[in-house]
Parts: sequence; C-alpha cells; structure tokens
Amino acid sequence: MSRNAIVIGAGANGLVTAHALAKGGYQVLVLEQQTGADTSTDIGWVPPALIEELDLAKHGLEITHPDPWILSVLPDGGTLELWHDVNKSAQAIRHHSAADSEKWPEFCMRMRRLGSVLERLYASAPPNVETTDVRELIRLAGVGLLVKRLGRQGMIDLIRILPMSVAELLDDWFESDALKGILGASAVTHLRQGPRSGGTAFNLLHHHVGSPPGVFRSPRSNLKQVLAGMPGVEVRRGAEVARITVKAGRVSGVVLKSGEEIAATVVASSADPHRTLLGLLETGWLDPDFTLAVENVKFRGVAATVTLTLDKAAEFRTLVEAPSLNYLERAYDDAKYGRVSAKPWFEARAEGNRLIIHAQYAPYEPADGGWTDARRNAFADAVVTRLYECVPGLRPRVVGRAIETPKDLEKRSGLTEGHAYQGEMTLDQILFMRPVAGWGHYRMPVDGLYLCGAGTHPGGSVAGASGRNAAREILRREK
Repeated sequence: MSRNAIVIGAGANGLVTAHALAKGGYQVLVLEQQTGADTSTDIGWVPPALIEELDLAKHGLEITHPDPWILSVLPDGGTLELWHDVNKSAQAIRHHSAADSEKWPEFCMRMRRLGSVLERLYASAPPNVETTDVRELIRLAGVGLLVKRLGRQGMIDLIRILPMSVAELLDDWFESDALKGILGASAVTHLRQGPRSGGTAFNLLHHHVGSPPGVFRSPRSNLKQVLAGMPGVEVRRGAEVARITVKAGRVSGVVLKSGEEIAATVVASSADPHRTLLGLLETGWLDPDFTLAVENVKFRGVAATVTLTLDKAAEFRTLVEAPSLNYLERAYDDAKYGRVSAKPWFEARAEGNRLIIHAQYAPYEPADGGWTDARRNAFADAVVTRLYECVPGLRPRVVGRAIETPKDLEKRSGLTEGHAYQGEMTLDQILFMRPVAGWGHYRMPVDGLYLCGAGTHPGGSVAGASGRNAAREILRREK
C-alpha cells in the first residue's frame, strides 16, 4: 500500500504531525488555507521529546520565558511583578502581604509537583480506561504509580484540587487580592467560566505545565516557523480543503475548493473537531450518537484580540488587568448571560512593536444583538482605556489598532467560535474525553482519518504535543 498522507492545516500541530509521519516513511502533503506564512508566536510548552525527535534545536528552535513573567498594575497605583526566581517573587508579594510571601515557596513547590504529573500525561496519548490490551493496562498502572510517587500530600492535593474552583484553591492559600487576581486570570483563560466555577483550578495547573516553579504562564517559541522551514514535507498554502472523501469506509483523499482532487491513504486534520467531522467529512459515514457527541463539544468562544501597533517596542513584556478574583467574576457575570463585559479582564503581550491583547469576556454571539462596528470598538475602547491608565505615556505611541472578536477569529482562521484551543479545557473535555468520550486516541470512526489539532489531548497551550501524539498513533495503527 502506498504510504502517502495529507495533513490539513500548517499550524504547529499539523506541521509536527507532518514531519513525524515523514520521518516514519510517509510522503506528506500539508494543505493550508491561508496564503501567507504564519509569523505569530507559538504560546505553550514544547515537550522535550518532540524537540529531540525532530532535532528542532539544530533547526533553530528558540523558547523564551519572559522574566518577570507577569506585571499587574493595581487600581491604587501599586504594582505586583512575579519572577522566575521564587524568592524574588516572594519579596515582591511581601509588599502586599507578609503572610502570602511566606506561603509562596511552598505553594510553588506543590503546584510544580502536580504540574509534573500533567507533563507525563501530556507527552503521550491519554490513558485508555476501557482497554483490555495488556500494553495499555501496563501504561495505566504506570499512571497510578506516577500518582503514588507524589506521596501522601501530593495525592491529596491532586484529588482535591482538580475539581475545585480556582477561587477556593487560592482563598485557601492567600489573602492578597493582587496575587489571587494574577493566578485566577490564568485559570479562566479561554473559558466561559469565572474563577468561582468548579474545575478552574485544573486550568491553573494546565497553564503551569512546562514552566519553572512559580510561573503560571506558558513559554513562547518560534515552533511554527522552524517546522515550516524544515525539509521533508511539502506545504501548499492557499489550498483550502472543501471535502474529505471516503470510499468503502476509508478515507480516499480530499477535494479542494478549487475542485482539485488529491488522493491519500491517511488524512490527519489539525482543524477543530466540528469543522473536520461536521464540515469537511463527507456526510453519511458517522454514527448518529457520535455525531451528537461532536455537536455537543463546548467551544463557547469568549476571547477577543486587540492589537496595538506602537512607534517602538513596549517597555514591559506581559501585563495583566485582573486586580482581584471579584473583578474576574464580575467580568464573567456579563458573559454568563451572553452580554459583552463592561469591564473585561485582559493580558497584554509585547511582540516587537506590537501589543497583542487577549481580552475576556466577549461572547461569540452577544445575546442582545450581533457584533456591530460600534460594539466592537466600544469593547476595544474599554480595554485600551484601562491599559493607558496602567501605562502612562502609551497612548501617543499607538499608531494603529485592530480588534478581532471570536466571530472575526472564526471567519479568519476557521476556528469554531474563534476558540484558540479548539474547545474549552473543562474536566469533561480533557484526557480520553477529548474531543469526545471514547474517541480520545486521535483515530476517528472512518478508517484512515485522524485528528491532530488542539481539539484532541492534551489540548491548547501545549505546542505540538497533540500533533506528535497523533503521529505516533498513526504510525502504530497504519502498518
């Protein structure tokens, strides 16, 4: 049988899948609907095994960890900076709470221990809890042993923390609103939930994966650019897939919007589950129950992006507007009822002479009417007005502004509801339940069809891991 594969999408996960398959003997074609190369920064932990397997360091991979990793400007004019150095952060926290300063090192140590468990789980396909395969049972036992090695306190922390709200977790540890606001913002990123919602403590750990103790934001890298420049696979840009074709229950290739048909024995899609299975795949091949499960995947996009172009680079690296858990919860209250947040929380990230601002909560489809230009600009105004208060002297340096709501992001990128993680990272949509329960191992019900994007385990903000795991499954199954 000819070993040729098509990968849909030239993001980090799609390109990782493509290069891993090429290394495994496949002839690979990557199809990307965007015409130009994506020069955006990848945000997320890059697993060391992936770096080694594709020899990414030799090809110029650069991973950056901003330090300080966060700056919060508080309503009273004070600030809080947190650093990679746990003791330096503790000194900064002392200005707000001596008690919190004393607790910070132990909190960091215990969260890092739990984060290491997730790193092990994220570096391979999720455990198959329904299996009778001896190899999988051994792997499940290994997961149990990994948890046991946490020790008594670690096991208690893991079992207790995962279903908790991040507000409950942080209230147990700290008294400073400023500190709890910074950490709480990480826990609700890309969630239509507030910090008092159950399960948000897990998201705090998720965004801690791959970072040093005391750092609760993901590193940045040039992973996409490195992969795009590596030999071994063909990347065709401006090639939008219209349909994934099937013959006799197995994928046979794709049809492009141009009408061109391309044959393949394997198709791996890094597009999200909705777009791939309900939009691209030829109809009639999926079981109704499976289709319903995919339809019920929660996206609930709530993040807008405001981009400011400056006359020169900003002096800070990452700034957050999340002064307290109550502030975050009130911002969420609007989105809970489908309204655009009147006082959104946001995080501004400097990239050269641009500020990329992640802003929540901006519902995909506001309940009281669609996204008009007036509403779009009003939301951006709410964000930048507060940013200008946080950074005096910034306003006259701004030479350009753009905003993309979740609806705009969907239109530009094809991401369902503009959700960057291809589905919320809630407890019912992680591990073997991502994208849906029973289908967490990248292979889909149609033979030869696989998902390799962030809509699969381990999800968003883990750069390239889903692509690597999917490629390993393809190479194992397609013999």
